[in-house]
Amino acid sequence: MIKRTLYFGNPAYLSVRNEQLIIRLPEVENSEALPEKFKKEAAATIPIEDIGIIIIDHQQVTCTQSVFEKLLGNNAAVMVCDASHHPAGLLMPLSGNTLQSERFTDQINASVPLKKQLWQQTIQSKITNQAAVLHNRCKINIKNMLHWADSVTSGDTKNHEARASAYYWHNLFPEVEGFTRERDGTYPNNLLNYGYAILRAVTARALVSSGLLPTLGIHHHNRYNAYCLADDIMEPYRPIVDTTVSEIMKLYPGVTELNKEIKQELLKIPVLDMVINGQKSPLMVGISQTTSSLQKCFEGSLRKIIYPVIPIA
Repeated sequence: MIKRTLYFGNPAYLSVRNEQLIIRLPEVENSEALPEKFKKEAAATIPIEDIGIIIIDHQQVTCTQSVFEKLLGNNAAVMVCDASHHPAGLLMPLSGNTLQSERFTDQINASVPLKKQLWQQTIQSKITNQAAVLHNRCKINIKNMLHWADSVTSGDTKNHEARASAYYWHNLFPEVEGFTRERDGTYPNNLLNYGYAILRAVTARALVSSGLLPTLGIHHHNRYNAYCLADDIMEPYRPIVDTTVSEIMKLYPGVTELNKEIKQELLKIPVLDMVINGQKSPLMVGISQTTSSLQKCFEGSLRKIIYPVIPIA
């Protein structure tokens, strides 16, 4: 089942009743011009079990404690944005799988050679997908990208990821003069950052569902990062976000701010169609296949992570 992504960019009151998220709008409840009956009927209800991600992007959104309890109990992720409307934090459940302790043990005991092989697969998939995006969008030569993908060794010791990344970002947005990929850089970095934050939330949620610890990465290691594994596993999915951003740039030429309309487009990322394991699937479902395959790699019953493939048109 595809879970829903809810975005709150205006004042709202959120509560829970009978396993339903109750959404009330203060401008409706505080209006003296509206009848009381209409105010009571104006509240929207959504089954908690249907929710996958909630994004809170307004400082006047009020949530009861039971909202967080029920959302986390149903393995939903809650993303909170700061005053500048950029994602600032992610709230995730501590337990999302009945075999979590056993799977934590497998993950913690994973050998260094296994983690290096998994990182090799991850980077090969990422570079191959980047090459497909470059070809499909810019129609430029990608033989070097495909060569770098084939040349990635265990642990990517020769850092082919960096070579491919430099070529990729130099050519991906030819309409933006002098573009460089930087977290705090100019447009369209703001769109990329927002899209990646949504992707990260979807990935972290899927990892918890698979009984894995999002903090313990196979490559990323940062004592201040609680989502190292999510950052690892989302790498081959990033080009899907890049494609979405490029389409948004065509749809809204000249609009460089992260406005409501652009956010609505980016919020579609969890349900975007993609190809994984030879079949078309929504991204949110595909990432669950990826994290499930990763868990089996840690367990020893599988040797390869299942990643999406962007077809070369």
